[in-house]
Amino acid sequence: MDGQLYTVGGRQADHRRRLPSQAVTADLDSVAAANAAFYAAFEARDLDAMSLVWEHSDRIICTHPGWASLRGWGQVAASFFALFQNSQHLQFILTKERAEVAGDVGWVTVDENILQSTNATTVSALNLFVRGGSGDWHMVAHHASPVSDSAET
Repeated sequence: MDGQLYTVGGRQADHRRRLPSQAVTADLDSVAAANAAFYAAFEARDLDAMSLVWEHSDRIICTHPGWASLRGWGQVAASFFALFQNSQHLQFILTKERAEVAGDVGWVTVDENILQSTNATTVSALNLFVRGGSGDWHMVAHHASPVSDSAET
């Protein structure tokens, strides 16, 4: 219904696509920056930087491709510690990246094209962020699932 005017409850409703407000644009930029910090920490295998990205609580969840879901900061931190011990360097080429914000919740959908020394794979991911009391965005969920070679793009 983009670009159309119609009546709702006796009032005329305007459902034309609007430009985001400056506040929404700033929030989108902040969520995108938090998401970029996640991938930068991952590529650098930097547990301290990864720790800054995540909320440290029992409500967080992380599902790496092929892993069972991990709940709470202790399990999530341990998973990144284990992943960072691997000698194989990972490089993320992010495509189809889209950030959204609704109030104090933001999320990013993205395809992670992961390059390794011996192969490459594509993983579809959802990263969920919440705004903390200080205004900073922290990850509360990461879910990544491999994309099969036969999946349509």
